Amino acid sequence: MTTLLTLTEVETLARAAHDGQTDKAGRPYAEHLQAVAEGVRARGGDAEQIAAAWLHDSVEDDALTERRLSEAALSRRTKDIVLAVTKRAGEPPEAYAGRILATPGALLVKEADLAHNADPARLAVLDEPTRTRLTEKYARMRTLLGLTAGPD
Repeated sequence: MTTLLTLTEVETLARAAHDGQTDKAGRPYAEHLQAVAEGVRARGGDAEQIAAAWLHDSVEDDALTERRLSEAALSRRTKDIVLAVTKRAGEPPEAYAGRILATPGALLVKEADLAHNADPARLAVLDEPTRTRLTEKYARMRTLLGLTAGPD
């Protein structure tokens, strides 16, 4: 039986995978990953969900290949959550939300991701059209996921 990566090792992997990447505001991308992992922890998420939070954008952002993820010493549940929250090119939002809802543990990770993405302090540094577009996008996804209360 393979020993699974610790959360510290998962964090190191995620930081290395996204090294040099920045978010839309020009901040190091690892800050977003850390905020989502902390958001999952604060919402009562378990170690598998916290690991998935660290890696939630790794496949989507081409930081890790699906093959590398599948070969990583992670639980099947962590891998399933990462793949569930990975947007696919041309995928309708309804299909994306459906996959998240159908994957045990994924909704909590996506909720923490949306909460950080919709953080007014993060959005405030963006230009008005981008801020408006993203605010509407995040609100629509919250609705599709049944997260009707506003972001915390």
